[in-house]
Amino acid sequence: MLNSLDLPGLPNDTRIVVAMSGGVDSSVVAGLLAREGYDVVGMTLQLYDHGEAIHRKGACCAGQDIHDAKRVADTLGISHYVLNYENRFQEAVIDSFADSYMAGETPIPCVTCNQTVKFVDLLATAKELGAEALATGHYIRSHMVDEKTGRRAMFRPCDDSRDQSYFLFATTQDQLDYLRFPLGDLAKTRTREIACELGLDIADKSDSQDICFVPSGKYSDIISRLNPLAGEPGEIVHIDGRLLGHHEGIINYTVGQRRGIGVAVGEPIYVVHLDRQNRRVIVGPREALATHRLQLRDVNWLGNGLIEELSPDGLPIYVKVRSTRPPVEARLTCKNGDVLVDIVEGETGVAPGQACVFYADDSDDTRVLGGGFISAAHHSDDIQMQLDGLVNNGTGANL
Repeated sequence: MLNSLDLPGLPNDTRIVVAMSGGVDSSVVAGLLAREGYDVVGMTLQLYDHGEAIHRKGACCAGQDIHDAKRVADTLGISHYVLNYENRFQEAVIDSFADSYMAGETPIPCVTCNQTVKFVDLLATAKELGAEALATGHYIRSHMVDEKTGRRAMFRPCDDSRDQSYFLFATTQDQLDYLRFPLGDLAKTRTREIACELGLDIADKSDSQDICFVPSGKYSDIISRLNPLAGEPGEIVHIDGRLLGHHEGIINYTVGQRRGIGVAVGEPIYVVHLDRQNRRVIVGPREALATHRLQLRDVNWLGNGLIEELSPDGLPIYVKVRSTRPPVEARLTCKNGDVLVDIVEGETGVAPGQACVFYADDSDDTRVLGGGFISAAHHSDDIQMQLDGLVNNGTGANL
């Protein structure tokens, strides 16, 4: 007989490690499983220790949140441990974020954190403790799709407004088979109600921010601290070749940005490309942002079969290139080891370093088929020709 987590045995014979961040979601997961009779062990990761972030509203994995997780565990009567992963987090997440940002990319540190610290290091610790699964407070669903092998598949959650599939696309098949997501069928409002029912005083606690280690909310602050040379000045160039002005470092810009560029030309302009090699911010009209083809790296495939075995004509899918955007129609192909995504209607504000997440369709409960990181975003032929000309010719801009 399977218990509520699709595991063999009765709950009181089943040990589950719960990743407890100190927030309401993971606290409710621990409370629900403890109430069902599971042998619950709470684990909290200390990932960083910014003085400003310790009491900052919306922070996580540091300071007050660790105390909150401990207090919840005491209320629930479960074991609780704090693991100091600061050095690991610094190396695998913060340093990687800074390097990617300095290279002109738009990195997603939450995905990197899940890829490394949470779903590798913490998962290994859970197995060492004899746990049958690692449960988290992420809003995502997973169901068994092959009873013979125990293979599971990932699906979007019940509460579309809390969908975290974009940040979990890199979860490998082996990790997915071991992980459990008890909140996938709940709305956030119901989660807070359960927290009250469990007597948890964090029921009304604010949600954590996406990038937990940036206490000021400005990416450039932490990058400048890690690398004082990151703010090298350079040119702001229109895609048509005009020199419009100068900037104090490309780390202050992101693709798709409109406000705060620092120049005015009498019409709306957007950051179209960050040319790290030539220290240039290339801007242009909104139509210059349109992207139709993406080349991906570090692809994680969660669909059936092997991605290398896709039909030469490709696979019709839906994709997200930003967490806040709905899935859009696309076609996935794999040719000579290169994974390409052609977006039917095109997307704007797409930059290297962002994730492109695959979905079977655009329904609310669709299956997540994996995804990859964008290594190159290709524009229309005329825009791409202009960009290539500017990037390959680092000089020659004229007033």
